[in-house]
Amino acid sequence: MPYLELSLTCTEDEQPRYERALEDVGALAVTLLDADADSGHERAILEPGVGETPLWRTLVLNALFPHDADPLLLLASLDAFDPALDWSRAAFRKVEDQDWARAWMDQYAPLRFGERTWIVPWNCELPEGADSAEAAVVRLDPGLAFGSGTHPTTALCLQWLDGLAARGELQDRAVLDYGCGSGILALAALKLGASRALGIDNDPQALAASLDNAARNAVGERLTVSLPAEAPAGAYPVVVANILAAALDALAETIAARVAPGGRLALSGILDGQQEELLRRYRPWFEALAVAHEGDWVRIEGVRRRD
Repeated sequence: MPYLELSLTCTEDEQPRYERALEDVGALAVTLLDADADSGHERAILEPGVGETPLWRTLVLNALFPHDADPLLLLASLDAFDPALDWSRAAFRKVEDQDWARAWMDQYAPLRFGERTWIVPWNCELPEGADSAEAAVVRLDPGLAFGSGTHPTTALCLQWLDGLAARGELQDRAVLDYGCGSGILALAALKLGASRALGIDNDPQALAASLDNAARNAVGERLTVSLPAEAPAGAYPVVVANILAAALDALAETIAARVAPGGRLALSGILDGQQEELLRRYRPWFEALAVAHEGDWVRIEGVRRRD
């Protein structure tokens, strides 16, 4: 099936606002390329290491929309969402599904998060370090996946899970991944020693992708997925929710109820500047709240009060 691709050039400072607007109006996927790369050899952005510059100074941002999307209506919606941005830079073209997937497959590389966690595309050999018995390796197809570890919000959650595992706080415990997408966080938790995981998402296609990825990673028998309204009751010792700040706000009571007393929570999908409101929102249920930064994005973590 073909897709409509929007492409524009922007600066590093502008990128978070452009990406947020595109996601708000329904972009299926967003990729970032180095606008100053040598001709014909642009690289899709990968997760930076600690202390490394997260983005290039000038970059090309590509977003995919359904093939029947109206470019003029999209531009109108984008301008209404953030009229201060220059949407006249945008160009549109039709692209085939296989072209997009092939581009990702050619440009994607293994990524490491924390001490043990690796996200490795199926077309790549295991790099040094990921081939050890201690490594927690999740294999994913880049393509049009709902999450592949390349976005800072996903990276923040993977680093958090890896840290829990290093402290022995994940071993043989159940994990809830609220807004599971591709299932990447649930799969990483299972690979790091969690006993089982539940993935909740309001998109049936995301649930299907999670189950498929779990089966291909040999953890299918330990992952359950569900729509929010159909999710089994119960609280979990480890809960992670990588969704937008507005949803985290609206779902605060629901998410808090899902964390067992003394349990650990991580919230991501939060732009820097949005954390204070969410900290106030979750403080009635959680203590030891802390904030971690990755570029323009933040993660909030905390411990569920026992009283």
